[in-house]
Amino acid sequence: MPTFQSHLPSGSPLLLQRDPVSPAHPWEMPHCLKNQPTLPALGKHSTAVPGQNLPGHRECNSTMKKKITSKMKTLRNHSQLNQQENSPKAVNNETELCSLTNLEFKRETVKILKELREDMNSNADTLRKELENIRRSQEKLENSFKEIQTELRAVKTRMNNAEERISDVEDRIMEITQTGQQTENQMKTNERNIRYLWDNIRQTNLCIIGIPEGEEKDKGIENIFEEIIIGNFPNLKDTEFKIQEAQRAPNKLNPNRPTPSYIIIKMAKIDKEKILKAAREKQSVNYKGTSIRLSADFSTETLQERREWQEIFKEMKGKNMQPRILYPGRISFKIEGEIKIFSNKQKLKEYSNIKPILKEILEGLL
Repeated sequence: MPTFQSHLPSGSPLLLQRDPVSPAHPWEMPHCLKNQPTLPALGKHSTAVPGQNLPGHRECNSTMKKKITSKMKTLRNHSQLNQQENSPKAVNNETELCSLTNLEFKRETVKILKELREDMNSNADTLRKELENIRRSQEKLENSFKEIQTELRAVKTRMNNAEERISDVEDRIMEITQTGQQTENQMKTNERNIRYLWDNIRQTNLCIIGIPEGEEKDKGIENIFEEIIIGNFPNLKDTEFKIQEAQRAPNKLNPNRPTPSYIIIKMAKIDKEKILKAAREKQSVNYKGTSIRLSADFSTETLQERREWQEIFKEMKGKNMQPRILYPGRISFKIEGEIKIFSNKQKLKEYSNIKPILKEILEGLL
């Protein structure tokens, strides 16, 4: 073994590698030397010349050279294949890794480390760019969010201002409505007061309705009135009525209407009440065979209110309930020994609901 080791190329790592044809143990004798005779030991007095070829050494040396040459070709081919590839693949096969020399292994390791560094630098640049893009996108989103917040604040301010204006307008409308309602109520009160005042002025007037127009030109209104009293109320013919004024009312609404306008006679209130009471008792008043009507002189509104009670008045009079139409437009009647007064039909209807007899009389009239 020492003699075999002294004639092999020094520094070659391949001698430490296992070969398919080599012994099972790396330090065993090569197959080519197994059958060679044992070499004499080189002692102090040995006559063997250093470097001299021993028997069988030439054949073993030749065989080892062939193996080394084959290994070198394999390594060159492997190195050239790695250089041709754009992205060299990592050596991950244990057999290929073991076939590399120390220098090639170092070069391969340096190359892999360099590629890893380049990949890491490239990935770092990509990550930096992506982070920069993310940062810019985030800044844009933040700016957009700030703009949205600003717009929302502006919208909220406008909404608050609009709500304040709407509230002011609503308050103003409420004030106007209340003022209008108050004005309307005041107008109704004023109209009612004027009507009461006018009715009070005209309360002594007696209206004669149905006298043909032009009749007063021949006889005069006083003579017509006297004929009506004598012909319809004999018990009043001796009564001296003091007529203050008499005239035919002008037809302001429709001058061409076929019905004649009424005659107004102003007299004492007591005299007027006597004549109207006699007319109610007689129920039918005539003048020269023509039916006429006597009534108090009221405003149009008061007359309308009094007319609304006419049907109820007739029904109660037929039942002997002693009805009367009071000023300005109220009705009174006697029921169960008591006199009741109502100013409108709604109150009379509510009262009739608790009086079955009255409800039966007024059925269909309220």
